[in-house]
Amino acid sequence: MLMLLLLLVPALVAGGTECNPRDFGADSVVCVCTALDCDLQGVIPVPADGLYTTVTSSRDGLRFAQNTASLESTSNPDADVSLILDHGTDYQTIFGFGGAFTDSTGINIASLPLEAQDFLIKSYFSPDGIEYNLCRLPMAGSDFSIRPYSYDDVEGDVDLVNFNLTIEDYQYKLPYIKQAQQVANRELLLFGSPWSPPSWMKESGTFNGSGSILKEMWEPYANYFIKFLQAYEAEGAPMWGVTMQNEPMTGLEDWAWNSCYWSPEDTRDWIKTHLGPAMESAGYGDVQLMIDDHNRDTIPWYVLPCLDDAECNQYVDGTALHWYADWWTSPDSMDETHNLYPEKFLLYTESCDGWNAELDQRVILGSWERAENYAFDVLEDLNHWATGWVDWNMALSMTGGPNWAGNYVDSPIIINTDAGEFYKQPMFYALGHFSKFIPPGAIRMPSTVSGPGSGDVIAVAVHDIPSLTDVAIILNRGDSSKSVSVDSGSGMEFMNFVMPAKSITTILFQEH
Repeated sequence: MLMLLLLLVPALVAGGTECNPRDFGADSVVCVCTALDCDLQGVIPVPADGLYTTVTSSRDGLRFAQNTASLESTSNPDADVSLILDHGTDYQTIFGFGGAFTDSTGINIASLPLEAQDFLIKSYFSPDGIEYNLCRLPMAGSDFSIRPYSYDDVEGDVDLVNFNLTIEDYQYKLPYIKQAQQVANRELLLFGSPWSPPSWMKESGTFNGSGSILKEMWEPYANYFIKFLQAYEAEGAPMWGVTMQNEPMTGLEDWAWNSCYWSPEDTRDWIKTHLGPAMESAGYGDVQLMIDDHNRDTIPWYVLPCLDDAECNQYVDGTALHWYADWWTSPDSMDETHNLYPEKFLLYTESCDGWNAELDQRVILGSWERAENYAFDVLEDLNHWATGWVDWNMALSMTGGPNWAGNYVDSPIIINTDAGEFYKQPMFYALGHFSKFIPPGAIRMPSTVSGPGSGDVIAVAVHDIPSLTDVAIILNRGDSSKSVSVDSGSGMEFMNFVMPAKSITTILFQEH
């Protein structure tokens, strides 16, 4: 049935360039890109007043398929799903969406022909692509490196005279950051995250394993952050933000890759006595400082010691979250954290699928199920105060690496080095339904889903005040199509259309 549909749909991307589909035996297809050809979504404008545009991707092979129709004066009373937008309340402002410039991402991109590399960067960052604007990068090494390392691996160098960026920065991070900056219309917001301090600063003397940083190293480590900010600024890639530590609870265990344990109390004390003042005095007080950077089962308890302390609170801008516990942790924890400190933002900073699969299933080429997992999580998180959502590696190998600790995972783009081509996974398009159409600065507004078919459906809505644009994104997780009726918020203009089974649709229209 899938291949029959593909034969019946000659252009899967209306207004852009066509997807070249390939079926690897999963529940959907990938789009193949080479040095000669790659699908790009194109610039998709907001339609004229009185019209609306739907952009749809589906398990059965649609990729950003577009349709423009007229607003109607009545709703469909028999619709399976009704969505009502409400302009009466403003919620959080959206920072953006993106992925991570890891060493592994750069190593994989560099393995492609130059023309294919250009297509990949344009696919993620250009106005013809999905327009990422918010990107993370590890401060030195992570598990998605080919070796564990820091920016100063000289034992006892507390004055950091040997601090330096590494070959990984100059070959696999900075070149692609600069290329992204060149092709993007939106400002690229970068934030750094350390996986481990230099090993000689830690109790264990190793990058991985368990344990904390030695307290006598708190001041040198704060200066290490400053040197990182200065180094990347000097290279033309200034940081919008930093997180204090990637997954600070992992160091409680004998962890297989780069880690460091920070208790909530040590987090509080280091920020207020060393890191916060160091950033202020070095002129980086406007760099967004995020705490936690772990799963949402750590909130609000992990962040409260810091936020409840006035001296620490003054330096902290927000809480960073990962998605790995979202399946068993209610998003109500996000509401609770927001309500306690509404001036502090919540931002999803790492997510990937395949992390808990059998080794031969870490990468599944063409998995719509994983695209649906992404879309559902983004929708749920936005509806519970998240200001954005950042994926993990932007490109990995056919096995989900390289990774020095063997921690292979999936990625929205998978690179086949032997063939000189790359594959855009369904996850790529799922994320694009958010990153391309929700501009930085857009504001979430209330939206209500109801109707006999609403059990399979989740949605979010935003409005962009400068452009007077409304955007609604709807996910149909059901195995059957759904008739949908959207009330634009006025009670007088409606959008009536049908969503395919297992699909995601973005709706664009002008706000009145």
